[in-house]
Amino acid sequence: MKLSDFDFDLPNSLIAQYPIEKRTDSRLLVVEEDYINATFSQLDEFLKPKDLLILNDTKVIPARLFGRKESGGKVEILVERLINEFEALVMIKASRAPKIGSYIVLENGKQVKVFDKASGLYKLSFGSSILTLLNEIGHVPLPPYIKRIDGKEDLIRYQTVYAKNDGAVAAPTAGLHFDEPLLSNLNSYGIDHAFVTLHVGAGTFQPVKVEDITGHQMHSEYFEVCQETVDKIVSTKASGGRIVAVGTTAVRTLESIALLGELSSAKGDTDIFIYPGFEFRLVDAMITNFHLPKSSLLMLVSAFIGIEKMFQVYQYAIEEKYRFFSYGDAMFLEKTL
Repeated sequence: MKLSDFDFDLPNSLIAQYPIEKRTDSRLLVVEEDYINATFSQLDEFLKPKDLLILNDTKVIPARLFGRKESGGKVEILVERLINEFEALVMIKASRAPKIGSYIVLENGKQVKVFDKASGLYKLSFGSSILTLLNEIGHVPLPPYIKRIDGKEDLIRYQTVYAKNDGAVAAPTAGLHFDEPLLSNLNSYGIDHAFVTLHVGAGTFQPVKVEDITGHQMHSEYFEVCQETVDKIVSTKASGGRIVAVGTTAVRTLESIALLGELSSAKGDTDIFIYPGFEFRLVDAMITNFHLPKSSLLMLVSAFIGIEKMFQVYQYAIEEKYRFFSYGDAMFLEKTL
């Protein structure tokens, strides 16, 4: 299966640069035998009593930092993953790569030490609480296709309303369309929800680079699934309800625990790569945004509904001028493979 099989042309005008004013006013493309153009506030019309929504409650941290090397050269740091309270794996953008053992001086004058490098990521020692520092001087790590600097509204809007567990450097974007009234209304209709955690890494924006996609190595991300969520999944399946994953991160988390064998609470790292031919074990339907060409996320959607169907859906979305990517619109898909 070739990388070129997952390429398409997208007008730049359809790449959303800002969130829509009200979360639930974003558009929702419902993919059935025919296409239904709806708004996200109408989600209840396409769900059924006994369905279970699975939400990723990871919380985006203000993971982008700016500073200078000891030599004076400008540096941009993107915290990819917290190793512990004081150390992190990071991406560093600079005119020249920093040396191991050198220091970077941040905007507030604090020095952080570059003490190692592995698999393209640097290890930094901050010497004090990283989360405290990020909350003081960090910037919202907007994706590279959003061509503007982050603003105050991004602190709120590039975050789900149910975000709880610090650790993501990218938002689980399908969840950005929910607000508390919608979740409450869905619950009153007999549509429950449960949470998983997957800390989304910056690798989610990286295009697949190998022509034979089976040779692609996914970045590793930390996940947790509690027993309460597992119990709800088992109960939903037993009652004939559907497991509706909100976002590709929820899909990857659920299918990761399904591969472990008997369903139970779990936590750890996953580098699961879902592409056409994958056998889905838990997810019956999904809500997702529109994804980048040649991305692993596009391949996941193709595995769920088929490559040909995926391209038909995307072509229709482009013709109907749906907004793409993180701050864009969403679609509702049922598993067809």
